[in-house]
Formats: sequence, structure tokens, C-alpha cells
Amino acid sequence: MALKLRIVPDPVLRKLADPVKTVDAQVSRFMHEMLEAMYTSNGVGLAAPQVGELKRVIVVDVAEEQDPAHAFMMADPEITWRSEELFTYREGCLSIPGQYAEVTRPKRIKLSYTDVNNKRVEMEAEDLLSTCIQHEIDHLNGVLFIDYVSKLKRDMMLKRVEKIQRLAAEEEQGGKVL
Repeated sequence: MALKLRIVPDPVLRKLADPVKTVDAQVSRFMHEMLEAMYTSNGVGLAAPQVGELKRVIVVDVAEEQDPAHAFMMADPEITWRSEELFTYREGCLSIPGQYAEVTRPKRIKLSYTDVNNKRVEMEAEDLLSTCIQHEIDHLNGVLFIDYVSKLKRDMMLKRVEKIQRLAAEEEQGGKVL
């Protein structure tokens, strides 16, 4: 079954995701489905709430040549340390199509998570990988990258997404909706 991306203002994007506890066959299958949805959408990260599931699951692959063998599939990710040094990146989001903003986050992080084989893993990440993981963990807490910009910019971005969605719906219906 193909997963369907949720787009703002879908309320599921603002909810707190529940812990997974154990990565069993069902959760592992879901992680692989998320990875496929992320690749299909040309993303570098995806969180379960973005496909309507309130589970603390994210997938990330920031490599030039995306390959599931190099992807990170994480359940219950938890950042255990953040550097004071910062990194600014022009972020976008599959749930906020076509919108981008400069967001500053810690340059390096340490985290722990449960992998696809139900093993607890600790790792360090920096630069784009760090940013992507932080962005996806934010999703698990109902936080979007647009929450890091001014209210004016956020409102403008949301209006643009609404317009894009409305125009797409009109096109699907073969013209203007009266």
C-alpha cells in the first residue's frame, strides 16, 4: 500500500507521536514503506506523522545517490547532545511543498534510536545529516520548520501552499470549482 503524504494544515502534523517501544515486523515493514515514499517524493527525510501515523519513526537519507542500504531508519530517536556551534541550511518539507526557509540548528548532535532490527544504536551526525534528523524529530513533536521563521513569513508560506493545493484540486476537477 502506498503511503499518502499529509500537507499543511493537516492537524496530524501538529500532534505528538507515540513511542514505538519495539521494532517488530510490522514496524519494520512500515519503515521500508516510509523510505519508499520518501524516495518517490524526492525527499531526504520523512517522519511518520507526515504519512498520518502518530508513531515516533523517521527515515533519513541525505546521500547524493540515495540507496536504502545507506539510509537511516529510526524508531524512538532521542537527541542526547547538541553542539553550541550552529549550522544554517535552507530547509524545505514534503508536507509544505514548494516552500523553503533558512533555519539555524546545532551543527552536530549525538542521538540514540532503535534501528530496523530492534537494536538500540548511538550515533553522531553533523551538518546536513544533523539538520535533517533534527527536522524529522521536530515532526514527531508536532513542530514544523516554518515554526522557526517569523509569523509573517510563515503565514505567507501557508497561503502559498493553500493556493497550490486549491489550484491542483481545480485542475483535477477539470476547471474552476464554483
